[in-house]
Amino acid sequence: MPTRPRSRLLLVLSSPSGAGKTTLARRLMERFEGELTFSVSYTTRPPRPKETPGRDYHFVSAEEFTLMVARDSFAEWAEVHGHRYGTSRAAIEEAFSQGKDVLFDIDYQGGRQLKARYPAESVRVFVLPPDMRTLAGRLRGRATDSPEVIQRRLAKAVDELGHYHAYEYLVVNDDLDRAFGELEAIYLASRCRWDRKSFYAEQLLAEASSEAFRTEILK
Repeated sequence: MPTRPRSRLLLVLSSPSGAGKTTLARRLMERFEGELTFSVSYTTRPPRPKETPGRDYHFVSAEEFTLMVARDSFAEWAEVHGHRYGTSRAAIEEAFSQGKDVLFDIDYQGGRQLKARYPAESVRVFVLPPDMRTLAGRLRGRATDSPEVIQRRLAKAVDELGHYHAYEYLVVNDDLDRAFGELEAIYLASRCRWDRKSFYAEQLLAEASSEAFRTEILK
């Protein structure tokens, strides 16, 4: 069997707040444990209840975030809902060195920057809610957010929905199991794309043209 190289795949999930992309991301991580690593973003916003630093986010001060931007430490960064979020370039390269793909839960601004920096590696999926009433209900059900924050998130959702056309794939989260099945299929199909599998064909052709093959197998 030919030696398998690293696939170097970046799977980007984006959606309006409340559409369910975080739940889908967690399920995909469980399904492909050991093959897929989650990109933990840096953020300047304070932790929410039950969030764990280093697992949910790397929480840093605004000053530290600014220094990281100046050092070009981020593969992408953006301001969302009044706070800044960013993805470490070093974390991506570390995942690649370990032969793992990387999953992102980021907004359309970050997705656009990742696609620009990693055009061949990035596959972007936009998760859509079944309707706006359902989205609003999910946001209002979050006990951690104030009414003012919910209103801002609803207004932002309309803006975010306007960027769906920049994504390669759309998943409608009207049924969680079905939506997850579609996301899983997208990931698996992306891993089978010709530029990630062509090494098999090239190594097989090299093997077929070798002297050992001609003398031992074809004799």
